[in-house]
Amino acid sequence: MLAPGDRAPEFQVPDQFGSVLDLAEVLERSVAVVSFLPFAFSPVCGEEIRALQELHESLRAEARPIEIIGITADSKYTLAAWSKDAGVTFPLGSDFWPHGRVAAAYGVLDDRHGVAERGVFVISRTGTIVSSRQVPRTDARDFHLDIAAAMSALQEG
Repeated sequence: MLAPGDRAPEFQVPDQFGSVLDLAEVLERSVAVVSFLPFAFSPVCGEEIRALQELHESLRAEARPIEIIGITADSKYTLAAWSKDAGVTFPLGSDFWPHGRVAAAYGVLDDRHGVAERGVFVISRTGTIVSSRQVPRTDARDFHLDIAAAMSALQEG
Protein backbone atom coordinates (compact mmCIF):
# COMPACT_ATOMS: atom_id res chain seq x y z
CA MET A 1 0.00 0.00 0.00
CA LEU A 2 1.24 3.47 -0.84
CA ALA A 3 2.33 5.61 2.11
CA PRO A 4 2.53 9.32 2.97
CA GLY A 5 5.16 10.99 0.84
CA ASP A 6 4.55 8.70 -2.16
CA ARG A 7 3.38 10.17 -5.44
CA ALA A 8 -0.28 9.30 -6.06
CA PRO A 9 -0.75 7.31 -9.25
CA GLU A 10 -2.85 9.23 -11.74
CA PHE A 11 -6.05 7.69 -13.00
CA GLN A 12 -8.90 8.31 -15.39
CA VAL A 13 -11.95 6.11 -14.87
CA PRO A 14 -15.60 6.33 -15.83
CA ASP A 15 -17.90 7.58 -13.10
CA GLN A 16 -21.56 6.94 -12.33
CA PHE A 17 -22.60 10.15 -14.11
CA GLY A 18 -21.23 9.07 -17.50
CA SER A 19 -18.16 11.31 -17.30
CA VAL A 20 -14.47 10.57 -17.00
CA LEU A 21 -13.14 11.02 -13.49
CA ASP A 22 -9.59 12.35 -13.85
CA LEU A 23 -7.49 12.69 -10.68
CA ALA A 24 -5.27 15.37 -12.26
CA GLU A 25 -8.32 17.55 -12.95
CA VAL A 26 -9.57 17.12 -9.37
CA LEU A 27 -6.16 18.09 -7.95
CA GLU A 28 -6.16 21.31 -10.00
CA ARG A 29 -8.98 22.60 -7.79
CA SER A 30 -8.82 20.68 -4.50
CA VAL A 31 -7.31 18.12 -2.17
CA ALA A 32 -8.70 14.63 -2.85
CA VAL A 33 -9.87 11.97 -0.40
CA VAL A 34 -9.86 8.74 -2.43
CA SER A 35 -11.72 5.89 -0.77
CA PHE A 36 -11.60 2.39 -2.21
CA LEU A 37 -14.74 0.35 -1.54
CA PRO A 38 -15.00 -3.43 -2.08
CA PHE A 39 -18.62 -3.93 -3.18
CA ALA A 40 -21.50 -1.69 -4.21
CA PHE A 41 -24.73 -2.53 -2.40
CA SER A 42 -22.99 -4.47 0.40
CA PRO A 43 -23.91 -3.66 4.03
CA VAL A 44 -20.58 -2.20 5.18
CA CYS A 45 -20.03 -0.29 1.93
CA GLY A 46 -23.59 1.04 2.23
CA GLU A 47 -22.79 2.39 5.69
CA GLU A 48 -19.59 3.96 4.39
CA ILE A 49 -21.19 5.50 1.30
CA ARG A 50 -23.77 7.25 3.50
CA ALA A 51 -20.99 8.57 5.78
CA LEU A 52 -19.04 9.83 2.78
CA GLN A 53 -22.14 11.53 1.37
CA GLU A 54 -22.69 13.34 4.68
CA LEU A 55 -19.06 14.51 4.70
CA HIS A 56 -19.36 15.59 1.05
CA GLU A 57 -22.42 17.70 1.87
CA SER A 58 -20.67 19.23 4.87
CA LEU A 59 -17.57 20.11 2.84
CA ARG A 60 -19.73 21.70 0.11
CA ALA A 61 -21.70 23.72 2.70
CA GLU A 62 -18.43 25.01 4.18
CA ALA A 63 -16.99 25.66 0.68
CA ARG A 64 -13.90 23.58 1.53
CA PRO A 65 -11.70 22.69 -1.46
CA ILE A 66 -11.70 18.99 -0.59
CA GLU A 67 -13.27 16.44 -2.91
CA ILE A 68 -14.32 12.93 -1.99
CA ILE A 69 -13.91 10.20 -4.59
CA GLY A 70 -15.10 6.62 -4.16
CA ILE A 71 -13.65 3.84 -6.30
CA THR A 72 -14.82 0.25 -6.70
CA ALA A 73 -14.19 -2.54 -9.21
CA ASP A 74 -17.91 -2.50 -10.02
CA SER A 75 -19.15 -1.41 -13.45
CA LYS A 76 -20.24 2.18 -14.06
CA TYR A 77 -23.81 0.90 -14.48
CA THR A 78 -23.76 -0.70 -11.05
CA LEU A 79 -22.34 2.52 -9.60
CA ALA A 80 -25.07 4.56 -11.32
CA ALA A 81 -27.76 2.39 -9.70
CA TRP A 82 -26.02 2.44 -6.29
CA SER A 83 -25.53 6.19 -6.47
CA LYS A 84 -29.19 6.76 -7.29
CA ASP A 85 -30.35 4.35 -4.58
CA ALA A 86 -28.12 5.90 -1.90
CA GLY A 87 -28.51 9.54 -2.99
CA VAL A 88 -24.80 9.93 -3.70
CA THR A 89 -23.74 13.17 -5.38
CA PHE A 90 -19.95 12.80 -5.24
CA PRO A 91 -18.11 10.82 -7.95
CA LEU A 92 -17.87 7.04 -7.79
CA GLY A 93 -15.18 5.77 -10.14
CA SER A 94 -15.45 2.41 -11.86
CA ASP A 95 -12.20 0.42 -11.71
CA PHE A 96 -13.94 -2.35 -13.65
CA TRP A 97 -11.68 -2.60 -16.70
CA PRO A 98 -8.84 -3.24 -16.78
CA HIS A 99 -10.20 -4.88 -13.66
CA GLY A 100 -8.74 -3.36 -10.48
CA ARG A 101 -5.97 -1.44 -12.24
CA VAL A 102 -6.31 1.65 -10.04
CA ALA A 103 -6.63 -0.33 -6.81
CA ALA A 104 -3.52 -2.31 -7.79
CA ALA A 105 -1.58 0.93 -8.45
CA TYR A 106 -2.45 2.09 -4.93
CA GLY A 107 -1.58 -1.32 -3.44
CA VAL A 108 -5.09 -2.16 -2.23
CA LEU A 109 -6.28 -4.76 -4.74
CA ASP A 110 -7.20 -8.20 -3.42
CA ASP A 111 -6.57 -9.89 -6.76
CA ARG A 112 -7.62 -13.28 -5.41
CA HIS A 113 -11.17 -11.97 -4.92
CA GLY A 114 -11.11 -9.21 -7.56
CA VAL A 115 -12.01 -6.39 -5.15
CA ALA A 116 -10.39 -3.37 -3.57
CA GLU A 117 -9.52 -3.49 0.09
CA ARG A 118 -10.78 -0.65 2.32
CA GLY A 119 -7.93 1.76 1.64
CA VAL A 120 -8.28 5.52 1.84
CA PHE A 121 -5.76 8.08 0.60
CA VAL A 122 -5.61 11.83 1.12
CA ILE A 123 -3.83 13.43 -1.82
CA SER A 124 -2.51 17.01 -1.78
CA ARG A 125 -3.00 19.33 -4.72
CA THR A 126 0.63 18.62 -5.69
CA GLY A 127 -0.21 14.91 -6.08
CA THR A 128 1.56 13.69 -2.96
CA ILE A 129 -0.13 11.26 -0.59
CA VAL A 130 -0.37 12.96 2.80
CA SER A 131 -2.30 10.21 4.59
CA SER A 132 -3.11 6.58 3.87
CA ARG A 133 -4.66 3.77 5.81
CA GLN A 134 -6.45 0.50 5.40
CA VAL A 135 -8.92 -1.39 7.57
CA PRO A 136 -10.16 -4.99 7.32
CA ARG A 137 -12.87 -5.54 4.72
CA THR A 138 -15.41 -6.33 7.46
CA ASP A 139 -14.90 -3.00 9.27
CA ALA A 140 -16.47 0.36 8.44
CA ARG A 141 -14.15 3.37 8.46
CA ASP A 142 -14.56 6.63 10.33
CA PHE A 143 -13.62 9.11 7.63
CA HIS A 144 -13.25 12.06 10.02
CA LEU A 145 -9.54 11.12 10.37
CA ASP A 146 -9.12 11.49 6.62
CA ILE A 147 -10.97 14.81 6.50
CA ALA A 148 -8.70 16.10 9.29
CA ALA A 149 -5.65 15.06 7.21
CA ALA A 150 -7.15 16.81 4.18
CA MET A 151 -7.69 20.00 6.21
CA SER A 152 -4.03 19.87 7.27
CA ALA A 153 -2.99 19.46 3.65
CA LEU A 154 -4.96 22.59 2.76
CA GLN A 155 -3.22 24.61 5.47
CA GLU A 156 0.21 23.43 4.30
CA GLY A 157 -0.58 24.63 0.81
